[in-house]
Amino acid sequence: MLKLFKPAPAVKRLPEDQIDSEYKKLRLQVFIGIFIGYAAYYLIRKNFSLAMPYLQEEGFSKGELGLALSAISIAYGISKFVMGTVSDRSNARIFLVAGLILSAIINLLMGFVPFFTSTVAIMFIMLFINGWFQGMGWPPSGRVLVHWFSVNERGSKTAIWNVAHNVGGGLMAPLAIAGVSIISTYFGAHFIGYEGVFIIPAIVAILVAIVAYMLIRDTPQSVGLPSIEEHRNDYPSKSKKTFETELTTKEILFKYVLNNKWVWAIAIANIFVYFVRYGVLDWAPTYLSEEKGFNMNESGVAYFLYEWAGIPGTLLCGWISDKLFKGRRGPAGVVFMLGVLIAVLVYWLNPAGNPLIDHIALIAIGFLIYGPVMLIGLQALDFVPKKAAGTAAGLTGLFGYLGGSVAANAIMGAVVEGSGWNAGFILLTISCALAVVLFALTWNVRGQEVIKKY
Repeated sequence: MLKLFKPAPAVKRLPEDQIDSEYKKLRLQVFIGIFIGYAAYYLIRKNFSLAMPYLQEEGFSKGELGLALSAISIAYGISKFVMGTVSDRSNARIFLVAGLILSAIINLLMGFVPFFTSTVAIMFIMLFINGWFQGMGWPPSGRVLVHWFSVNERGSKTAIWNVAHNVGGGLMAPLAIAGVSIISTYFGAHFIGYEGVFIIPAIVAILVAIVAYMLIRDTPQSVGLPSIEEHRNDYPSKSKKTFETELTTKEILFKYVLNNKWVWAIAIANIFVYFVRYGVLDWAPTYLSEEKGFNMNESGVAYFLYEWAGIPGTLLCGWISDKLFKGRRGPAGVVFMLGVLIAVLVYWLNPAGNPLIDHIALIAIGFLIYGPVMLIGLQALDFVPKKAAGTAAGLTGLFGYLGGSVAANAIMGAVVEGSGWNAGFILLTISCALAVVLFALTWNVRGQEVIKKY
């Protein structure tokens, strides 16, 4: 491991009369840091989707662009797992910020240098590198969550943090569209214009990275505070045992993650959740343009609404799983994925010329799909000790992105190209149904009960 990423060491404990006030201040501070930091990752993850209609005009086919786009998911899925094991043994403050800045640099290169968008192979390579750096965002955020928030409050806090997906994803579209306008207006002699979808979001992401670095702290012990379990008297078991010793990669993988059947169950469920999530999201601009007659601005609005509708949906899903189902995440996943299934059917079968219904359907899908996304991430954190949290989340991400998001990019593009949009929506419908079944398998499982076994 690079010395730069070494976990922040514990320092001398603060006087008892300072601990409560310092904890209160820093918990809010680090939470804001990982929230805005992770939201900024989404400013520069999927903006290639908005560039695809422009690139089609330059002669690239949907199949070629779908293949290039799949590189992000392939790399991200592998990286989230690999870098998750590194993150579990790294300083979250430095790790998260480094990945964000490196990802922004890739986007700037694709915006400023025409060579990097000149062929499918080159775009694939650049998007693969970007996807790898994107894998450095979730694991350190998970590390911060499990070190600064105890088990009995982690559900609500994770749900709130998970909204960062939607804030960043929603802001990406207007920022990208503004970037196209700015580049076309002021630099039209040197650029085609679509390059702005990469440039402006990347600049904003770098600025956010600086702020995030100022806010995030690695662990409570690194700033002279006791563990969160001790501070809140909230332990995962009656023995009041905590896992404060940094684990080796072998221990993380073979003692706590790869032999955990519930981690495997949610990892497989994630394949189908992510296929629906990105099968709808990534192809929305192209689908709405071709089948529903939307222009670029209208597609951008739809993209924005899809992402931001996930904010109240995620919060509601977290609340339902905590309060109505008493910490069981499976039932909430079943309810929300059934709703997604209905909304996907409406989105698909609504005839062209009814844009309001298309918007409502997309809002409904966005409202519902991010709850299950959050639940799987939360279960990954709950099912293992906190020193293995990044790896467990990384394994679910590996399955979700390689099995779900890659298929949503490459396979969806090839199927639509060869058999039309109806065939693509049949795949989305089947995926919704399979996700419902897999969530149902975890109907009676509570994460806190599982973690007591370790």
